[in-house]
Amino acid sequence: MTIAAASPEFARVASSSGAVEILLTGASGFVGSALLPELLRDGHAVRAMTRDPARLRGGAAGTVRGDVPVLRADAVTGEGLRSALAGVEVAYYLIHSMEPTAGGAGFEEREQTAARNFAGAARAAGVRRIVYLGGLVPRWEPAGGRARRSRHLASREAVEGVLLEAVPDSLALRASIVIGARSRSFRLLVRLVERMPVLALPAWQRYRTQPIDERDIVAMLRHAAASPIAGQVLEVGGPDVLSYGQMLERIAEAMLVGRPALRLRVRMTGIAGRVAAAIASERPELVLPLMEGLQGDLLARDDHAAERLGVSLHSFDSAVEHALAEWERAEPLAAR
Repeated sequence: MTIAAASPEFARVASSSGAVEILLTGASGFVGSALLPELLRDGHAVRAMTRDPARLRGGAAGTVRGDVPVLRADAVTGEGLRSALAGVEVAYYLIHSMEPTAGGAGFEEREQTAARNFAGAARAAGVRRIVYLGGLVPRWEPAGGRARRSRHLASREAVEGVLLEAVPDSLALRASIVIGARSRSFRLLVRLVERMPVLALPAWQRYRTQPIDERDIVAMLRHAAASPIAGQVLEVGGPDVLSYGQMLERIAEAMLVGRPALRLRVRMTGIAGRVAAAIASERPELVLPLMEGLQGDLLARDDHAAERLGVSLHSFDSAVEHALAEWERAEPLAAR
């Protein structure tokens, strides 16, 4: 992959003092709440954007420090974006939503609307860089045909395109499943291992991916604020290539439980998604789009992104142990 250099304008901003004015969206989310203290540690001036400031200050997991300004804005309606982005040099766009709405709009429509509103407001405000975290997209089916994008992954890719087109020095990272105590995908896998005496694995269990440690993706996002790499999409993955079936087995080993596996030859995405949601106490409309993405391997096309961003990667087993230990500090796991 050819990596473009940042424009002279952004290069001057990034090198002038090492610190930049940053807007962080998704500050209460899994990745955003882990990224915030790292950006502050680097000396950046960070403000957080949310639709509900009270929730961000509510004292629960994911809330922000008292010295971080919290601005009310809504990317879907566009309300408050101009004020939130005023004077910002780098904006982190960590807004992902598969939640249903009262108006009946699908998550794809909401994500496109939010991305267009945010991109337009960022361009108008003179933002130098948008940093976006999206998802890996399928390569090729084993038979040689191109894998169909799921709604979830297609929406992420479309958002990525909108943001990079609006602000040319932007940087997008694509990652597969992130291993962390608050990662919804990881929590789903852990709940399945914890609550299913037999792991019934549909056909998608054979597909491979590169799960990545929460600490590593946060480090890459942190370095993206002032990286000379610009106008690019970096596909990032952990050092281990594993099938979903292997991931479940390794998680079971880390949890010290024996779980025999029943490997099925059919996908049963709709049924499996609803069953998995029920077992994990999740909402089907949140789990099904994730399951729809399991149509082929999700592997990084370029394994050098971590090196280019100066990040050393943790193994899958190390990531799981770290995530489970952090999880257990907040709540017990029955299987452990």
